[in-house]
Amino acid sequence: MDVRTLRWFQQVADGDTVTEVSDLEGVSQSGISRALKRLEVDVGTPLLARSGRTLELTRAGQDFRRHVDAAIRALDDGFAAVRQLLDPESGAVSLAFQPSLGTWLVPRLVGSFTHAHPGVEVALTSKQDNELEPAVGGRTHVELELTTRPPQDRTVRWRVLVRETLLLAVGPEHPWAGREHLDLAEAADQSFVATHPLSHLWEVTQDLCHRAGFTPRASLVCQDLPTTRAFVAAGLGVAVLPVPDAWVPTHEGLHMLTLQSPGAYRDVGIAWSTEQPMLPSARLFLDHAVSTLRDGDAPVRR
Repeated sequence: MDVRTLRWFQQVADGDTVTEVSDLEGVSQSGISRALKRLEVDVGTPLLARSGRTLELTRAGQDFRRHVDAAIRALDDGFAAVRQLLDPESGAVSLAFQPSLGTWLVPRLVGSFTHAHPGVEVALTSKQDNELEPAVGGRTHVELELTTRPPQDRTVRWRVLVRETLLLAVGPEHPWAGREHLDLAEAADQSFVATHPLSHLWEVTQDLCHRAGFTPRASLVCQDLPTTRAFVAAGLGVAVLPVPDAWVPTHEGLHMLTLQSPGAYRDVGIAWSTEQPMLPSARLFLDHAVSTLRDGDAPVRR
């Protein structure tokens, strides 16, 4: 059993014919077929069954495939780790992020990182704000994640990068449009424009309101911050929204009031798994993120 045979098995399991694998790999069809037969002998049971021109996985083949994928992934990670040890500036890093961070934090970090390390490829994955599980760890290929949600998984570490102030957004015709600040308790009778019920921002909003003595009443629910801002600007309710330093108002007349409430902020951090070895290029990005953003000396949160 060799690695090439396992890769051929993966290709056939993905639906390629032996002919296609033969053309791609530059090996005779009979050579690939014999290798797959030897693999079945080594395993002790048929892994593939013919269906027309293609081969399909047997039940044993399906179970074996999962382990082959894990083994090949680990082997490829090993090859990548060695290459990056020889030259970390030629590697790649996979980064997940919440869409609410995609308009300011992600461009800032990725842009400055690729400028400093032009040979490192950054693979980006957008993750919805209402996804509760961390993108790092488990069976994912994601090495780092920018998130506002502190992970509950003890195998995932989270480093605070920046703190976003939370303000109350009101529309241009709202009676409070001329004010600069207020106590959140004054908003007890207001209709709120909520982000998704499972989003971390809505959890923080509810916590702030509860501490102010009331439960917020959500009149509308939005899936993203731009839509939330637009609804507030249209006078459809108020909302607690983050305002990072680089934020520029996107809706004319949207007015932001400072909240005279303790805890009116949310932390943005970077997470990584302690169960997966961090490749040197990912370490480069982590160090860059920490050194670039203010609050870089904030404590690691477990």
